[in-house]
Amino acid sequence: MSVNKFAQLRKKALDRLIQGGILHSENVIRAMSLVPREEFLPDEVTGEAYIDAPIPIGHGQTTSALHMTAMFCEYAELSLGDKILEIGGGCGYMSCVYAEVVAPNTETKENWGHVWSAEIIEELAKSAQDNVKKCGYSDRVDVLHRDASLGIEEYQPYDVIIVTSAAPEIPQDLIDGLDIDGSLLIPVGGIYQFQQLLRIRKLADGNISKEELGGVAFVPMRGKAGWK
Repeated sequence: MSVNKFAQLRKKALDRLIQGGILHSENVIRAMSLVPREEFLPDEVTGEAYIDAPIPIGHGQTTSALHMTAMFCEYAELSLGDKILEIGGGCGYMSCVYAEVVAPNTETKENWGHVWSAEIIEELAKSAQDNVKKCGYSDRVDVLHRDASLGIEEYQPYDVIIVTSAAPEIPQDLIDGLDIDGSLLIPVGGIYQFQQLLRIRKLADGNISKEELGGVAFVPMRGKAGWK
C-alpha cells in the first residue's frame, strides 16, 4: 500500500474519532496525524493500521485501538514539556504519539518533555526501539526493556504515568512516582474480565483523587505488580 493511501486512511480514521467526540484537542489531533501507525506493525497486519481495533504485535500482545490511543492522550491532558512514563510500550506507536504532543518539532528542545517507555518482553522492546529510531523519535523516547509495574525511580517524578495493561490493583509505587498534580491512567480489573480505566491524580497535600473513566479490555499486566 502506498504512503499516500496510508495517509488517506489515517485522516479518515481521525475524522471518525473527531466526529465521535473522542478526539478534540488540537495537539493530539496533530500528533496522531503525524505518527504513521503502519510503520510500527508487523508486516502481516500493516494493512490493518487504521482499523479502530487492537492489533496483534506478537508474543500474545496487542497495540491498543486507535480510539484508546486518543482517549489516553485526552484523559492524560498531555501538554508541552511533560515527563511521561509508559508501562507496556508494545510496538512503540503510542510512545511516539505522546512524544509528538509533549516534545513537538515545532518547539525548541529546551521546551521538550520526554517519554520513557518500558516493555517487559525483550523482543517487543527491541522491535519498539527499532521503530522509534526509524520514525525519528529516539531523541524524545527511550525504550527500556524492564519490569516497570512498580515504576522507574531514576526518572521520577513524572507528570503522567500511562499503563497499557490491566493490573489487579493500583500499585502505590506508581502513585509515589507522580509529581504534584500528576496523573496516573491505569486499567484495573480481572484477567480478560471487566476492567475499569481509572485516572488517579496526586494532590498538593499528598492525597489522591480517583475517577472512573469507563469499562475497558486490556491484556493482563505482567511483572511484580501484575498478575501471577
